[in-house]
Amino acid sequence: MKTELPTGKVLHIEIRRDAIPSYNVYPFSIAAIRQCERLPLDSRVTFLVGNNGSGKSTIIEAIASALGINPEGGSRNFNFATRQSHSNLARFLRIARTGRLEDTFFLRAESVFNVATEIERLDDEPWDKSPKIIDSYGGKSLHEQSHGESFLAIARKRLGKRGFYLMDEPEAALSSTGQLALLSLIDNWVTAGDCQLLIATHSPILIGYPKATIYELSENGIQPVSYKETQLYQFYRDFLCAPELFLNRFAGKQ
Repeated sequence: MKTELPTGKVLHIEIRRDAIPSYNVYPFSIAAIRQCERLPLDSRVTFLVGNNGSGKSTIIEAIASALGINPEGGSRNFNFATRQSHSNLARFLRIARTGRLEDTFFLRAESVFNVATEIERLDDEPWDKSPKIIDSYGGKSLHEQSHGESFLAIARKRLGKRGFYLMDEPEAALSSTGQLALLSLIDNWVTAGDCQLLIATHSPILIGYPKATIYELSENGIQPVSYKETQLYQFYRDFLCAPELFLNRFAGKQ
């Protein structure tokens, strides 16, 4: 579903295919990346779905890196690195946008702990007399909250401005009700009309957001799909209708 975008937004992501040295090495050997030339971002909310290894997180972190954001999470001001594991895909991306992005942030469920630690480290610098960074995240240490609470605290207090925000598998931090709370936040941001989100997820709850565009990554490349056409939706629907059939099948009884 296409919606009008304000200035200072990302229009599409291009892969500079002519610059890629070989499609036989990671990450260019991943089918979704190997076959992609351009990823349009026409909607304020875009989801990437697909099985493990389909390239969702690889693409998300490459876009973050290409925008100057720490690929492990955070903003452009976060420089921590626990392990250099991201690919070199960012070097081969061209990001088309209108104007300057006023704000950017990469929220990864798996690295919320590291973001919280970096905030505390920066706030403990004795020479820095500027306002505490944690005040922008609600004022309460993220380490003193649960994984889901800290994730939502970052979303509520830090995101939602005129910016471009990336999320990687937010459902890993959130219960089903937490995912609904995140959807409510996203809808508030979209209604305000001043931000854009790109989210990689395995959650059938999150991709049910009716104003979003969904891209499914598979051996066939990257294809736009409707909610009920996704393998994610169909798998959960079939499982919930007859869980015993799936259990028997995966236990080798059929």
